[in-house]
Amino acid sequence: MGLTVAVTGPTGEIGTAVVGALERDPRVDRIVGMARRPFDPAAHGWHRTEYRRGDVLDRAAVDGLVAGADVVVHLAFMIMGSRAEGERVNLAGSRNVFAAAPGRLVYTSSVAAYGYHADNPSPLTEDVPARGSSEHYYSAQKAACERLLHDVTKGAGRPVYVLRPSIVAGPDATILLRNLPWEPVAARTPEPLRRLLGAVPGLRPVLPDPGTRFQLVHHDDVAAAVVLAALGDAPPGAYNLAGDGDIGMADLAAAVGAHAVPIPAELVGLTAELIDFLPYLPAKLEWIHAARHPMLMDTGKARRDLGWTPRHTAAATLAAMAAAHRAG
Repeated sequence: MGLTVAVTGPTGEIGTAVVGALERDPRVDRIVGMARRPFDPAAHGWHRTEYRRGDVLDRAAVDGLVAGADVVVHLAFMIMGSRAEGERVNLAGSRNVFAAAPGRLVYTSSVAAYGYHADNPSPLTEDVPARGSSEHYYSAQKAACERLLHDVTKGAGRPVYVLRPSIVAGPDATILLRNLPWEPVAARTPEPLRRLLGAVPGLRPVLPDPGTRFQLVHHDDVAAAVVLAALGDAPPGAYNLAGDGDIGMADLAAAVGAHAVPIPAELVGLTAELIDFLPYLPAKLEWIHAARHPMLMDTGKARRDLGWTPRHTAAATLAAMAAAHRAG
């Protein structure tokens, strides 16, 4: 008998890649996915996947999802939104999943769980505490979820895998580009005016570049790591995930046809402190903290113990994401 795998968040940017990878593995017999929106597995050519609409905040729905599952993969997480809504969905919803999971549990955390601290070592290894950064809701909630996972599963005897990917990107994961500063303005600009502006020589959007380097990981490579953890052949624990190489704002700007303008790194810190001080600003602005310090991870443990090898470099992943974004 093959495995039955329950997946929260199978419709997201990581979720579709994960379910596709599970579908292709002969050791998996059945996949049961749950998310809030309508979704048809058959539209993706999936034959072993069942889908049900439900919310991780509904404990009864979570119990129904994981009933009979050998492995639970928890992907559901609100990335963009308000701090309060994220806390409600991400923490309360994750608690329901962690408490209900009957056996092996795979949770996708993030490099952001380490927090943006000047005293972080570089590169980050899995034995560095996941402290989070209180000033950035996403980082704080990823770290809080890891603490919650430890508290809920401590002493339960269940194998727990925590995957910490860098920024996830690729043709089906373009959230990084969709949230560039000019994107909301471009979405509201009438098409004739956009064409006119696009014809002006040298007129391109601008990205400030404080010189901070960061990593990308392709969604398919994250999916491959999830499958390896779900199969349970590797020791439980935390694993960093990132593609080979790293990029900077100049690389990102070049990929999307923007200008990169060098700025002092101190200016990023001052701006971040101003955002922390001023009330009622959108929570999305808190993402500036991610540019304050390099967040580069060592992935040796995942390669050695999990048996994971990324197939996509950071540069190739950026190119694939940018091409998909340009294509709409």
